[in-house]
Amino acid sequence: MATKRSLATKLGVVAGFEDPQVALEQYPTPPDLAAHVVHLADLHGDVDGRTVLDLGAGTGMFALAAALRGPARVVGVELDRDALTTARANERRVAASAPVHWVQADATRAPVRFPDPVTVVMNPPFGAQDGNRNADRAFLATASEVAAVSYSVHNAGSRGFVESFAADNDGEVTHAFAAEFPVDAQFDHHEDASRDLDVEVYRIEWGG
Repeated sequence: MATKRSLATKLGVVAGFEDPQVALEQYPTPPDLAAHVVHLADLHGDVDGRTVLDLGAGTGMFALAAALRGPARVVGVELDRDALTTARANERRVAASAPVHWVQADATRAPVRFPDPVTVVMNPPFGAQDGNRNADRAFLATASEVAAVSYSVHNAGSRGFVESFAADNDGEVTHAFAAEFPVDAQFDHHEDASRDLDVEVYRIEWGG
């Protein structure tokens, strides 16, 4: 198994959003965080030989991280066509050997299903924008429907919500850890050139 550091290095070529949309909370997932999460998933046997589904794939950071760790296939679901164009270009840059399929669809409507166990990896919108509250809830709902296990990134302070949602949907949080999510200024409401957001990552087993 390649090291977490080498995985992060390979992901350094993944380009972010050319024209990010504030309504979709399009912030690029940092390579180090994606590498950490996918490395953890691999250590738990949740990647190798499995179907990995990236919900709200953006420009493909999580999907391509998983594709470098020997899955049976990776599927990235993203609503934004421009982001998918960038994701396909990123796939060529990363040169992963596993097959990667990109689907333009609403990730909150379970657009694809598979007969074999599925691992979901995702960095859903945090619901920080007005009119977009609890956006991550819909992504967790999709994960609960299609996944055997999921890894998801949420705003700091989400533990009570995530654990309660999992318990109500035949799931269980098995691991959780805090992380930093560096964000560069890209929208008008950003006052700092960059800042580190405090986030939390959860591993949830679904289906009892």
